[in-house]
Amino acid sequence: MNRNYLIMSKNTPVAEWKNNKLTVLNDKLLPLYLKRVHNADMWLETRAIDSHRANSRLLKKALRLQEKDDVSTVIHVNGATITDPYWIKPLDSELMYDDVKFDNDYFSRLALKGTYDSFNRAANSKYTRTPELTNVGSFEKCWKLIDGKWWMIKDANHNEQFSELFTYELGKALGMNMAHYEKGDKAVKSLDFTDGGKIIFEAALSFMGDNDDYESVVEKLKEICPEAIEDYIKMIFLDAVVANPDRHTANFGLMRDADSGELLGFAPCFDHNMALISRGYPNNPKKSDLLISLFNELTDVFPELKKYIPDINEDMIWDILNRINMKVRRQTIVDLVMSRYNLIKR
Repeated sequence: MNRNYLIMSKNTPVAEWKNNKLTVLNDKLLPLYLKRVHNADMWLETRAIDSHRANSRLLKKALRLQEKDDVSTVIHVNGATITDPYWIKPLDSELMYDDVKFDNDYFSRLALKGTYDSFNRAANSKYTRTPELTNVGSFEKCWKLIDGKWWMIKDANHNEQFSELFTYELGKALGMNMAHYEKGDKAVKSLDFTDGGKIIFEAALSFMGDNDDYESVVEKLKEICPEAIEDYIKMIFLDAVVANPDRHTANFGLMRDADSGELLGFAPCFDHNMALISRGYPNNPKKSDLLISLFNELTDVFPELKKYIPDINEDMIWDILNRINMKVRRQTIVDLVMSRYNLIKR
């Protein structure tokens, strides 16, 4: 099916998608994905809610979406998201950004919890536009508007909550640029670091595709945003010491000025709910541990990157455990983090 539309950044047309051909109108503001892949429908697919989420299916049913494929789902809300100002409109439309950007969280409970009452309320609502249709990721989650700020609320059990919060606090203690996290009700809360798309989050998917190889990412950052390299190294170091296997090109990236298109640096670090004890207490690591090996291999190739490796000590870990004050095997956590840290080449 040919879909013809304008791709917008706020109220500025940046490209035209007509008869499956992309015509760039403003290269400075063009989404990085479209600079790499000249296919607007594929770009829209990357913005769609994960169709494998059970609550995604309930949401689409409650909203009576007749076409439930990824592109049709995203088009239902003009391609708009919380974390950037990009959106689409028909070629002859007079729509403005204020007409499509989100100002409510009516369907947040359905997206997060999937209860029948929330499903029924959504089905009887006069509203059909929701940021949940472009809320990507595989875990049940929602955008919640609190005191004028958007918060990501992600479903989490006790161990997932602890792992997310501990990693956040450890990153802060190491002087890293971390997205702000708080404990929620059987969930974790994370503050939107784009302030509703006033600054653009460009996921690494936009410029790396699915390639999350450490060397490849460093080489690309050298090319497009060298100032982001230090924060990237600190992020994958943190992943290694907290045993976070779920770093991929959709959950890290760059920040970009929404008015000029200029790349500003590395985005705050987020998404740690598969780290540490979220899937049970890991065994003590060996030199063959994959995340540690990958990090050490990177610094063997680029030894100059070792200067970005922060110092960790047991007092720092105990201080974090005391502040979080959740029921876990504390000495085991201390031993795990320190043993992983001590296998990092410095």
